[in-house]
Amino acid sequence: MLGAIVSLIVVVAAAYAVTQIGGVITLLFIAAVLFLAYRRLSLLAFSVTFTVLFAAYTLLGAPAGVWKGFLGVLVAALWLLNVRPLRAGLITRPFMRAYLRLLPAMSQTEKEALEAGTVWWDGELFTGAPKWEKLLAAKPPQLSAAESAFLDGPCEELCAMLDEWNITHERGDLPPQVWEFLKTRGFFAMIIPKKYGGLEFCAYAHSCVLAKIASRSATASSTVAVPNSLGPAELLNHYGTEEQKNYYLPRLARGEEVPCFALTGPRAGSDASSIPDTGIVSRGLWQGREVVGLKLNFSKRYITLAPVASVIGLAFRMFDPERLLGGKTDIGITCALIPRNTPGVSIGRRHFPLNIPFQNGPIQGKDVFVPLDFIIGGAAMAGCGWRMLVEQLSVGRCISLPSNTTGAAKAGVWATGAYARIRTQFNLPVGKFEGVEAVIARMVGLTYTMDAARSVTAGAIDGGEKPSVPSAMLKYHVTEMGRQVANDAMDVHAGKGICLGPRNYLGRGYQIVPVAITVEGANLLTRNLIIFGQGAVRCHPFVLREMTAARNPDRAAGVAAFDRALFGHIGFTLSNAVRSFIMALSHARFTRAPVRGPTARYYQHVVRFSASFAFAVDVAMLALGGYLKKKEGLSARLGDVLSCMYLASMVLKHHENQGHPEEDLAIVEWACRNLLYHAQEQLHGFLRNFPNRALAALMRALIFPRGRVYSAPGDRLGRSVAALVTSPTEARERLCQGIYWRLEPGNPLGLLQEALLLAVQLEPLEKRIRVEGVKSGRITALDLPGRIQQALAAGIVSETEAAALRDYDRKVMELINVDDFDPQALGTQAQPAARSSAHVA
Repeated sequence: MLGAIVSLIVVVAAAYAVTQIGGVITLLFIAAVLFLAYRRLSLLAFSVTFTVLFAAYTLLGAPAGVWKGFLGVLVAALWLLNVRPLRAGLITRPFMRAYLRLLPAMSQTEKEALEAGTVWWDGELFTGAPKWEKLLAAKPPQLSAAESAFLDGPCEELCAMLDEWNITHERGDLPPQVWEFLKTRGFFAMIIPKKYGGLEFCAYAHSCVLAKIASRSATASSTVAVPNSLGPAELLNHYGTEEQKNYYLPRLARGEEVPCFALTGPRAGSDASSIPDTGIVSRGLWQGREVVGLKLNFSKRYITLAPVASVIGLAFRMFDPERLLGGKTDIGITCALIPRNTPGVSIGRRHFPLNIPFQNGPIQGKDVFVPLDFIIGGAAMAGCGWRMLVEQLSVGRCISLPSNTTGAAKAGVWATGAYARIRTQFNLPVGKFEGVEAVIARMVGLTYTMDAARSVTAGAIDGGEKPSVPSAMLKYHVTEMGRQVANDAMDVHAGKGICLGPRNYLGRGYQIVPVAITVEGANLLTRNLIIFGQGAVRCHPFVLREMTAARNPDRAAGVAAFDRALFGHIGFTLSNAVRSFIMALSHARFTRAPVRGPTARYYQHVVRFSASFAFAVDVAMLALGGYLKKKEGLSARLGDVLSCMYLASMVLKHHENQGHPEEDLAIVEWACRNLLYHAQEQLHGFLRNFPNRALAALMRALIFPRGRVYSAPGDRLGRSVAALVTSPTEARERLCQGIYWRLEPGNPLGLLQEALLLAVQLEPLEKRIRVEGVKSGRITALDLPGRIQQALAAGIVSETEAAALRDYDRKVMELINVDDFDPQALGTQAQPAARSSAHVA
């Protein structure tokens, strides 16, 4: 790879040579050297090939004077760099000493966070030359027969039981029969192994269950998500003692225990490593005898299921000031299971998150004493809590919020597409207005992206991956896309969307959007600090190797490893500079794509951005070092570029997984264009704000030599995309697959689909009335019922046709109408009389 260094030097020098010497041979020589750098030959292979090229170039008589001498020096330098002991002494050791002085100290929590999970497709995107075969060879996610039966059986039954208005406005909770159904039918046991009585669903099935429930009720989907995400069951399954597993897991699977996990507190929200809650190792009484245990003091908030939980998973910092365990005094973050009825625990009060009454509330503990064997994994796992949390969060964060948000977005698209077809203004369905088409197209493209990321990443988890960096990408981008889809759905529905009541099917989903934005790591934090901050070290092919080698206590082994990583990294950076420049100039037209057809260009564009991104990352880390971490705006933009490439890859893989249906190509094109355009603009923003303006200019020349050539999806494409969901197409059903659209009273998604089908079926009749009646003046009524009556009288429609139109109009008006209330029905309780200031005095 170091040959790439030579390639760039040769290009600069050759520019002079061409002006002085000229000739086609010189240009051919330059092109050959650039090709070698583009192909990333090893240093030895590049040295051999460059020497042969130089010899041929010399034999042809092209180089002369200074130019020839310069090339000769380069050949000699290349061969000297192949002598590892020589380059290690002259270059590697001095550089390593300087590197160690600049390298910031790494805490144990930071080390564990970096080591958590696995590197998957995100790592390929850092290479500048992602191997598509790795992604495309992954098996499409699939459901087992038992998982499909659960979705078609108990999951459908649950959705039929749910009435979100009754839950959110009248009860402030799920009905008792729903709680019983959730507990006894395994909804809290999807991740518990079968040998303990659980369902042991794959990640994809788990995701599909949450998405379906979310399409019906935000309250129910939040309730089901928590026991199956980061919490007691997950931690016990991976780290618990056999005694703990055998006691708790069957009880959790049967619904006899309801779990919650208490991590966040008022003094340490997203900064979980700074938990102020303590567990002091001490002696105390437990069940009548003195034992060594923990005296816990804690204050937690925002804990889902806390008000109804029977067992609390608790994260705290453990100390042993008297060294009763014989080791260090600050043991570290630890996780334990605390029964609800333990003396000193205060639990039961509720928060009220934006009118969505899933059970959520605070927990406090004052001098709560428990034995050491309440630690998850026993005393041997004391101080391992942070590692446990970050390892399992990488999986849970890929599933819960992305699945719930995607299910809600699918429901929003399904409803909005139908509503835009049956709702008319100015004698035209609102979905035919160009501005509405653009909004619906955005909803469709974003929802397709969300579903692709959700399903393909879940499939990767089922394949053995624990994708920590993608989990942060999905958490941020899927919830932000969900926010946009919710806003767009509300805009299209207008007054129908803002009037709450039993007929409103958007309002509660709209209200809960900020909850998804803030939980499991606030989105601002995730974007600015986590996605790129973790990815730059974890996914980069050389950075972590360099850090590990530099810190190796075996000096000789460390120097050898650092030497390999350093020279590989230098060549890697400059090779990506060449690749970025060439692919930007050629618009990636000659880049190899793993497929043929209309999607091939998007594979090429992702590779082009991968090279530009990898080059920009290395320049930024070299120029800014540790200061890059503080430049959150730059880190966030680089994280956005990485995320856009990842999401575009998921879109392409999802399209392949579904058998690359031709009807979906417009949606795939919209999604990819949107993501690639955003990647371009974020790279542009990164360069505009890069503090070293000379380096910024160099990077811009190599990343955007032709300027910014990618454009956002156009109006014509948006019109085609919108048409796919405002009509009853296969693409509409494929996009919204897995939501609860059964036709039954009280299910707006089923009723909207029925109305959409009728709209298409009866469209010829409505057209006949307009053409033969309204335009001719035979029909003068302004509303549809009046027009139907006059058309029947004029013989334009038959009695049967008139009856069908009246039935359609009734169903449409039932869907379009909103609720109104008696004034006394809107207050939750009688309000106290106001007091005057005189009374206060």
